[in-house]
Amino acid sequence: MKRTLLCLCLLAFTLFQTQAQSLKSPDEFLGYKLGTRFTPNYKVVDYYEYVTNQLSNAKIHQYGQTNELRPLVAAIVSSQENIDNWETIRTDNLKRAKLMEGEPSGKKIGIVWLSYNVHGNEANSTETAMKTLYEIARPDNTTSREWLKNTVIIFDPCVNPDGRDRYSNWINQVAGTTPNPNPEAAEHNEPWPGGRANHYLFDLNRDWAWQTQVESQQRMKFYNTIMPHIHVDFHEQGSNSPYYFAPAAEPVHDQVTQWQRDFQDIIGKNHAKYFDENGWLFFTKESFDMLYPSYGDSYPMFNGAIGMTYEQGSSDLAILTDEGDTLKLEDAIAHHYTTGMSTVETASKYSEKMVDEFANFFNKSVNNPKAKYKTYIVRGTNHPDKLKKLTDFLDSQQIVYGIGSSSKAVSSFNYLTGKTENAGVQNGDILISAFQPKAVLVQAFFEPNTFASTSDTYDITAWAVPYMMGLDAYATETKMDVKPAKYSKPQGQVNVGSKPAAYLLKWETLEDAKFLGHLLKNDIKLRFAEEPFSVAGNSYATGTLIITRKGNMHMGSKFDDIVKNAAKTYDRNLTSTPTTFVETGKDFGSNGVKFLDAPKILVLRGDGVSSLGFGEFWYFMEQELNYPITMVDVNDFGRINLDNYNTLVLPSGSYGSALGGSRMDDVKSWVRGGGKIIAIERSINTFAGKDGFSLKNYASDSDQKEANKKTDEEKEKEALTPYADRGDLFASSRLPGAIFKLKVDNTHPLAFGYPDYYFTLKNNSSRYAYLAGGGNVGIIEGVDSYVSGVAGDKAKERLAKSVVFGVESYGRGSIVYMADNPLFRAFWQNGKLFVANSIFFVGQ
Repeated sequence: MKRTLLCLCLLAFTLFQTQAQSLKSPDEFLGYKLGTRFTPNYKVVDYYEYVTNQLSNAKIHQYGQTNELRPLVAAIVSSQENIDNWETIRTDNLKRAKLMEGEPSGKKIGIVWLSYNVHGNEANSTETAMKTLYEIARPDNTTSREWLKNTVIIFDPCVNPDGRDRYSNWINQVAGTTPNPNPEAAEHNEPWPGGRANHYLFDLNRDWAWQTQVESQQRMKFYNTIMPHIHVDFHEQGSNSPYYFAPAAEPVHDQVTQWQRDFQDIIGKNHAKYFDENGWLFFTKESFDMLYPSYGDSYPMFNGAIGMTYEQGSSDLAILTDEGDTLKLEDAIAHHYTTGMSTVETASKYSEKMVDEFANFFNKSVNNPKAKYKTYIVRGTNHPDKLKKLTDFLDSQQIVYGIGSSSKAVSSFNYLTGKTENAGVQNGDILISAFQPKAVLVQAFFEPNTFASTSDTYDITAWAVPYMMGLDAYATETKMDVKPAKYSKPQGQVNVGSKPAAYLLKWETLEDAKFLGHLLKNDIKLRFAEEPFSVAGNSYATGTLIITRKGNMHMGSKFDDIVKNAAKTYDRNLTSTPTTFVETGKDFGSNGVKFLDAPKILVLRGDGVSSLGFGEFWYFMEQELNYPITMVDVNDFGRINLDNYNTLVLPSGSYGSALGGSRMDDVKSWVRGGGKIIAIERSINTFAGKDGFSLKNYASDSDQKEANKKTDEEKEKEALTPYADRGDLFASSRLPGAIFKLKVDNTHPLAFGYPDYYFTLKNNSSRYAYLAGGGNVGIIEGVDSYVSGVAGDKAKERLAKSVVFGVESYGRGSIVYMADNPLFRAFWQNGKLFVANSIFFVGQ
């Protein structure tokens, strides 16, 4: 027996030595030294596959792929014992989080998740991901072997492969054999749109909670099967900023626990020890706050983890800083590598405490959540499409909800009115209790007004789901018994005759717009109602689609098949009428019932255009509305024949060169002839105050003078403000993403399908006066229109009596002005119908 054990030990030692000697470093595998160039994503994946194939205590998992079909992979590394017991470790962790029934049965093992390169052009971190994997997994690294005894490390080497390859391919092409550190060199000035965003030009670091993008959706499904105890997001910042690590800056969301704050501090001090030893500068507690719930640091924090952002000064390959030092890629790798290793070291040291606190987080969530409101009530009378969107969102977050039945009224906050009133549960209401594992997420998503300890925030400050989705909802401080249930959307009904004179479909949600787009792509001719009407004993509101047999008779039976199949595909309620003679309103043959010309859409992209704004429109049209557009670079706009299009979309941006001089005259002539422009956010300034357009910043010269007088007074006050107080000087003018309630003219085609109000997310304080003689469709009436989020008093005053959504008639054409972006990050669901209306209805 002793001889057998000795042989086994010798065999294991020989195998260990063989693995240690044969495992190639990134330099050896790639054929070049890390830091001398940027590695294409496929080679990064190759190296991760190589390491996990070489070592039995490491494995790779492909959790998805990008829009451009690049794989999304993660490596899981630990001791051999932990890898062999990974399934038990993983499920034990879900049991501690109350996301799986039962009690943990194994050891307390810490789980650290390291995410690299969520912003594609912050590319040094993926290089670091290879180095860190090698050093953690290297069998002869005795230090990391000790860490791995009680810690599992998950490496996601590139969260955004499409953006990273866009950047790395560009810089590898433009950079010379020897990097040029001159900041003016071409290799430091990316062409539009840059590599930061993903394929659809979305910032994936703002998408953790909303999960609109395929990368986020697939990553979060994987994430929720593990629920790590630490999550680190590796980033880059300006080249003249050294290095940032936690603890985070204020404001920190008040749901963050003291333990989470304390452990950020513990980890930060461990990093500081190594940075001080190397003479590297760093900063903490500045710039990067913990309020907005959709970051790679905040979202894990709201899920019980210690979430952190690490920011390295951007080097590209090499860049000269203001201090006269040359920051090289190899330096940036060394810094990120150090904090990554330091994180694992600290996690291993505090592994058991970390696991216990993670369990405490969820125990408190279930039994005693930190919550003013104990139950959220979403009316079952909301449109089924909206309820389906809500419950899909809740399901993706693993938030538990139930279906209510009638109960007595309790004191509740009404999101629509902003007032507290008595409201009871009604049959079919959706109830969300604060007493559940994901209690912190529930508070973050549903609290009417997020508390911010300072107005100086890094991102938006308001996002409550009822406002975002346009839901009739209440929040009550009364705890209710909520039994988990799943929402089942009523199936659309196709109630039509055998050969109707017309099919009718009410216009209520974005799903109706998808149905319309499908018909137009299949050459179906149709009309829409600008006034209410009744026919065959049924009443219909404005916006109702009227699909007459007349005009489609050449299609024969295909006409009926296309319309009915589309209704089934999009789960719509389709009705019909045997006659076009209406009981009230206008007959379908009236000139007052508008024929709907299929939009032929041109959208501009390129230099001067917000890449994010363009991406949001592109994504909306291609992935949500599924309607064709033609994308043209602004530099090519001058050669485009506008007569081939009837709709021109200008995403947020500056169009001075594209729409300057004689080209603006061409555009004006095209609009007068029946063309339509949709101008979003900053692109409105192309027209505001310009000759020939009615959009102005102020309604009259006297208003302008009064505003200038106030501005002069503010400038004088600013000039006399002590230097030490200047940081707070602009607090009253700040507007970092707040919610305002608009008064809406829902008789206008731009607002069909809406009630007479809308909650808009304002990210700017740009003011536009009511349109004289135009369609003031969505307006801010006064300072009382403010609802939620950080908004200074001056910002509120400035926006009073201003137009947010307006339409200017211009000859036979029209210009749609959208001062706010209804497509913001694709998560502001209730704004999307405005865009569909602007495309399909306005100007018909």
